Amino acid sequence: MTVLPGDFDETTRTRRQRRPGGKPFGVVLVALATLYAAFALWRLVASGLYDLDGNGLTVAALALTPYLAATGVVLSLFVALFRRWGSAVVVFALSAALGLTLVPRYFADGQPGTGGPVLRVMAVNLYYGEADAAAVVSLVRQRAVDVLAVTELTPAAAKRLEQAGLGEVLPHQHFQPAAAAAGSGVASRYPLVAIDLAGPSSFRQPSAAVHVEDQVVEVVAVHAMPPVDDSRAWAADLRSLPRANKEGAVRVLAGDFNATLDHAEFRRLLTRGYVDAADQLGLGMMATWPRERSLPPVTIDHVLIDSRAAVRNFQVVDLPGSDHRAILATVRLPGSAWSG
Repeated sequence: MTVLPGDFDETTRTRRQRRPGGKPFGVVLVALATLYAAFALWRLVASGLYDLDGNGLTVAALALTPYLAATGVVLSLFVALFRRWGSAVVVFALSAALGLTLVPRYFADGQPGTGGPVLRVMAVNLYYGEADAAAVVSLVRQRAVDVLAVTELTPAAAKRLEQAGLGEVLPHQHFQPAAAAAGSGVASRYPLVAIDLAGPSSFRQPSAAVHVEDQVVEVVAVHAMPPVDDSRAWAADLRSLPRANKEGAVRVLAGDFNATLDHAEFRRLLTRGYVDAADQLGLGMMATWPRERSLPPVTIDHVLIDSRAAVRNFQVVDLPGSDHRAILATVRLPGSAWSG
């Protein structure tokens, strides 16, 4: 039987009309696919262009990239089930591209050869000073912590930490307590001297030169403004952090960056001479916040170390009373050639 062109067009039109869900549902599916594609393309472009991190809600959305990559796979299968093939292919391809940006976080990177002392650095967020002070001190004792970076340190929390015995294990302290979330501090097993490394910032970001055996390690307790509150202040806080000093003391930045590896501003900080301790060991997807909430957990607490040092271990630990988990990095410092 001969099929005339008009008959073919009519047959094709009929098949399209018979696709599951009908035209109205198809419009919804295509709209979802388009929104997903727009986000994925934006994220992939933002990987190379730092200025595309956007404002409040868009910065928060970037932190959800791991979840959105998985969502794309599910969405593409759902769209394909209803035979919207073009949309399904586009969504799947973009979700795969997002997934490829995450793959390196599951693999350990090479470490430099080092011969210096071992330093255990812990960062804790006290959640407006409400975290269990005794639990903090217990973690410091159990994990043999050498340096502690504390954020959201209120005057009352500083007093409770002292009452719980923090000064017995980390007697050298440079604390700048303040109301609500603004206070921070550094405590050390080794002698320290207060210095000023971070520029002006929304919250206090104190720094200290810690004398570890025969060398000096410069530590900053980091706390950036949450981007959903003020994205410009968040970016400025991250930019205020010091560059690694390749000709001098090893620098360590530890605390609540309110940023993940999906934020261009955070990746730019890494290009200034640091490595992310968790990412170095293939643990870059270990979530740190929120600890006990229904929100999707993300990785916003970090220990960044001078790329001359080596990461030997990284752990995420529950901290009662805080909305963050504590993080602990074990670092081997360079040899004495890098002494301060």
